[in-house]
Amino acid sequence: MQKKHLTLAVLVTAIWGLNFPVTKLGLAAIDPLLLTALRFTLAALPWVFFVKRPPIAIKWLAAYGLIFGVAMWALINLGIEWGVPPGTAALLIQFSAFFTMGWGVLLFREHLSLRQMLGMGLAVLGLVSIILASPGHGTTLGYGLLLVSAFSWSVGNVIIKQSKVREMFAFVVWASVFPPIPLLALTWLAHGTAPFAALATQFEWVAVFSLLFQVYAATHFCYWGWNLLLREYPVSTVAPLSLLIPVFGIAGSMLMLGHRVGFSEGVSMVLILSALAVGFVKGPGLSPRFQLPVWSGRRKSARRFSSLDDR
Repeated sequence: MQKKHLTLAVLVTAIWGLNFPVTKLGLAAIDPLLLTALRFTLAALPWVFFVKRPPIAIKWLAAYGLIFGVAMWALINLGIEWGVPPGTAALLIQFSAFFTMGWGVLLFREHLSLRQMLGMGLAVLGLVSIILASPGHGTTLGYGLLLVSAFSWSVGNVIIKQSKVREMFAFVVWASVFPPIPLLALTWLAHGTAPFAALATQFEWVAVFSLLFQVYAATHFCYWGWNLLLREYPVSTVAPLSLLIPVFGIAGSMLMLGHRVGFSEGVSMVLILSALAVGFVKGPGLSPRFQLPVWSGRRKSARRFSSLDDR
C-alpha cells in the first residue's frame, strides 16, 4: 500500500474510532434518538438535491437507511447513553463480523474453518467477561443494544450485496433520507416534547462539534476514503485495518472522557481483538472466509457472497 493511502487508511480508522467518544459528548446535551435523527438529516440535506440517486430500487435505499439509522446507530447511541463506555461500544460493534459470517453459513452455504470457530470462541469468552464485569443492570442492557446493533449492521451488509450498488457516497446520502422521520417520531413517543424543547437551550458548542463531526467527518469523509482504498486495493488488504477502529475508540475514550480500563475489562478487550484477528488475518495455506464488515457498506461486494452471483 502506498504511503499516502496508508496515511488515509489510518486517518479514516482514527476518525471512526474517535467518533464513539465524540458521540458521547453530544449525548450529554441531546437525546440519543434525537441526536441520531439530526445526524442523518444533515447527512441527507442539502446533499440529496445535488447528488444523483444511485441507479438501484428505492426499496434498497429505504431498507438500508432504516437499518443503518434506526436499528444500528440509534441503538449504539442508546447503549452509550445507558452506560456502555464509548471505547467498549467501538469494540462490541465489531461483532458484526461474526454475525455476517453466520449469514454466509445460513444463506450462502459457506463452511466455517477451524480458524473461524476459534475466533468465535474467543469472542464469546471476551463478551461474557465484559458482561459479568458490568457495573449495573442498565449497562448490561446497553451491551445487549450494542449486540443488536452489530447484528443489524450484518443485515445491512447483505442489503449492500443484494442491491449491487457501486455509487456508495450517493447511496449513503439517499439512504439517509429515511431514518429522520421515524427517529423523530420515536423521540416524541418516548419523551414527548421535552427533548425538542431542551435542544434549544442545551445546544452548546460541544454538541454542535459532536454533530458536525459525526456527519461530515465520520460519515461523508470516511465513506469516501474507505471506498477509495477498496477501489485501489484488494479487500483482504484493506479490511484488517478496521481493527484499528476500537483501538482509537478506546484511546479516545480514555483521553477525552477519562475512561479507565480495568484489568478484567482489558483482558476481555484483548480476547475480542484476538478473536477478530484470528478470523481476519490470512494464515499459511488459508484464505479468510470472511472480511470484517464494520463500515463495509463502503466496500465492493464481498467475496464471501460470490456464490450468490453464480445462482
